[in-house]
Amino acid sequence: MDKFRMMFQFLQSNQESFMNGICGIMALASAQMYSAFEFSCPCMPEYNYTYGIGLLILPPIWFFLLGFVLNNNVSVLAEEWKRPTGMRTKDPTVLRYMFCSITQRSLIAPAVWVSVTLMDGKSFLCAFSVNLDIDRFGNYTVLKGLSEAEKIKLLARIPCKDLFEHQEIRVAAARYIKCISQACGWMFLLMMTFTAFMIRAIRPCFTQAAFLKTKYWSHYIDIERKLFDETCKEHAKSFAKVCIHQYFENISGEMQSLHHHHKDDSDDDEDKKSDEERLMGIRAQDDMNKVLWNWHTCKPALALRKDQIDGECNGKLNGNINGAANGFVKGHTHDVEKKEWAVYYSKV
Repeated sequence: MDKFRMMFQFLQSNQESFMNGICGIMALASAQMYSAFEFSCPCMPEYNYTYGIGLLILPPIWFFLLGFVLNNNVSVLAEEWKRPTGMRTKDPTVLRYMFCSITQRSLIAPAVWVSVTLMDGKSFLCAFSVNLDIDRFGNYTVLKGLSEAEKIKLLARIPCKDLFEHQEIRVAAARYIKCISQACGWMFLLMMTFTAFMIRAIRPCFTQAAFLKTKYWSHYIDIERKLFDETCKEHAKSFAKVCIHQYFENISGEMQSLHHHHKDDSDDDEDKKSDEERLMGIRAQDDMNKVLWNWHTCKPALALRKDQIDGECNGKLNGNINGAANGFVKGHTHDVEKKEWAVYYSKV
């Protein structure tokens, strides 16, 4: 249990590793679901193609949407895209980078499903059995005397063992279609691998600084949201503790005396002080609502200028100290009445 807890804590602390783990689990789940899925072709000309192609397309779409649902960065992307501009401008390249990253991870499970389905070949056999030319397989007497509709019905029964009488023809046709399906599967894997290789290889050819910038600010947006949520949780916890403590102090003096009897006053003062510090001066519901609204509508600009602030603070502090030593504070004398002298000169 300790190992699993440590692994879970590591995945929580590292968002990228966590999402990669989720993508791997989804890929394994898609392969396991296909192996556990009972393939039942309807063996009817009207539904074979729809069932076979639907099995190849619909589950990947579901896995793709599920990848977006399980990715926490989707909400971050939506909030960043829809938020008011305020004092912080929006960078379309950062939003584009976040969307591409989410899309790449969401495509892993659908790609696994399509690959496994094509390698198995059952969906291809169900979808394209009516398009077979049985004369290729050597038996010319099977379709003799049958109308076009009866031929199509007969060919539609090839995927079903119990409904098709000529097993030799069925086995030959199934191998032929599965061979084509596996060739399509290998082509799909080759295309996906080549695309991933080209993305990896071409990326360094473009401006690396722009890529590092978009990657940095996308991580910043995610981390800023986490820290803001953690700060809100700490503030809400301190707000609730102070509110409950004041309630019990006001409701009963006996309860307060009993509370001080069991717990030392110094500990109570320290707890109160720490909770008061965590409130950061926000002690009313309307004030907190205003803070949250301002955070949404007008986020602060990303320009800290720490050195300039420290220099100004140090300059003011040094000026105050030197001024106090010489009898001046902030460029003014102490409360001493100023006297004006008028000097008159005579020409006599």
